[in-house]
Amino acid sequence: MLLTISNLSKAFGDNQVLSGVSLTMHRGDKWGLVGANGVGKSTLIKIVVGEVEPDAGTAELAVGIQVGYLPQVLAAGDTLTVDELLARAQEHVHTIEAQLRGLEARMAGSDDSDIDATLAEYGRLGEEFDRLGGYDLAHRTAAVLAGLGVGDIAGDRPLPSLSGGEKARVGLAALLLQAPDLLLLDEPTNHLDFAAMEWLEGFLQDFGGALLVVSHDRTFLNRTVQAIVEIDEYSREAKFYAGTYDFFAQEKALARTRWVEEYAEQQEEVRELRRFIQSKARQVGHNRPGDGDKLAYNYKGGRVEATIGRNLRAAEERLRRIEADPIPKPPQPLHINPDFDPARLVNRTPLAVSQVTVAYDGRRVLDDVTVALGTQDRIVIVGPNGAGK
Repeated sequence: MLLTISNLSKAFGDNQVLSGVSLTMHRGDKWGLVGANGVGKSTLIKIVVGEVEPDAGTAELAVGIQVGYLPQVLAAGDTLTVDELLARAQEHVHTIEAQLRGLEARMAGSDDSDIDATLAEYGRLGEEFDRLGGYDLAHRTAAVLAGLGVGDIAGDRPLPSLSGGEKARVGLAALLLQAPDLLLLDEPTNHLDFAAMEWLEGFLQDFGGALLVVSHDRTFLNRTVQAIVEIDEYSREAKFYAGTYDFFAQEKALARTRWVEEYAEQQEEVRELRRFIQSKARQVGHNRPGDGDKLAYNYKGGRVEATIGRNLRAAEERLRRIEADPIPKPPQPLHINPDFDPARLVNRTPLAVSQVTVAYDGRRVLDDVTVALGTQDRIVIVGPNGAGK
C-alpha cells in the first residue's frame, strides 16, 4: 500500500469539507478525484502531502516512497532557471547514479570481501535507475518538455521571467521527470493546449506508479484513470466508483433516481401512517362503551379494541422509526437559465475585430486578424499555447 487514509475529517470554521474519508491506494492505481467546487478535493491532497492538518483521522504514506506534487516542485518565489529546476527534480536520479559509480569502483578493486552483497545492491539500484529513466535522462527530459509544449524555452531562463502558463507547464514537466511512486495532480490540464493534453494523457496511461488527479475534464479522466473517487457535495464523504468518469456519471444518475423514488415512497408511507393513526385513534374513542353497555362491550368489543390498539401501536412505532432516521430530501439540481436575447442588441455585430496585429518582444502573435461576431454566432478560439488566443 502506498497511501492509507483512515476516517479523515476536516472543517474550516463551520464549513465541513471532509467527513470520515477512508481510502487505500496501491501501486498502479489511477484514480480521479471529483466533486463540486469547495468540497475538499484540494484539501485532501494537501493533507496527504502534509500541508494541512486534519481535524480527525490519518493519512499515512508508505515508508520510503516518493510523492510528486506540483506546488512542492514549483515553490513560490523560486528564482531558479529552467535547467536548475529540472536538475533539482531529478536529483534523486543523479544520487542513484553516483551510488552506482561507487559500487562499480568497489567491484573493480580487489578489496571487496562481500562481492555477493555488492552485486545484489548494484542490481537493485540499477533497476531503480532504469525505472526512473536514468539511462536515457537527456532524451527523456527533451521528450517531456516537447510534449508539454515548452521544449523551445531556453534552459537558462529564470522561472520568474516565464508566463503563468509556461511556468505551470515547466513545473509539470519537472514533476513528471521525478517519476514518483505517487503522483498527485490538481487540475493539470488548465494551461495545456490540445496537443499537450493528448501527450499528457498518453504519459499517464503508461505511468507505472499510483495517480490521484483532481480534474473537471471528463474526457481527460476517461482516458487516464481506472476509478473515480467523489467527495459528496452533501455528506462530504468519499464514494468510490470502479470505472471511468462516464461510468461514474451513469451510476450517480441512477443513484439519484433511486434516491428521489425512495424519498417519495417514504413520504407517501408517512402520510398513510399518519392517516391510519388518526383514523384508528378516533375509532378507539368512538367504540368505547357507555356505562350501560360495558357487559356487551366486554363480550364483543374488547377483542376488537385490542386488535385496533395493536395495529395502532405498530403504526406509531413504524412512524417513530422513520422520523428518527428519515431519507433526506434530495436537493433540487442547479438550473441555470441565461438570458441571451439578441433582439435587445442595438448593434447587429456586437464584436468586430479589424486588421489587428500584435507583437511581444519582436515576436508577432497576431498578424492582420479580422473577424466579426454576429448576434447568432457561436465560435471557439483554438490554437497552441502562445499563438495569440
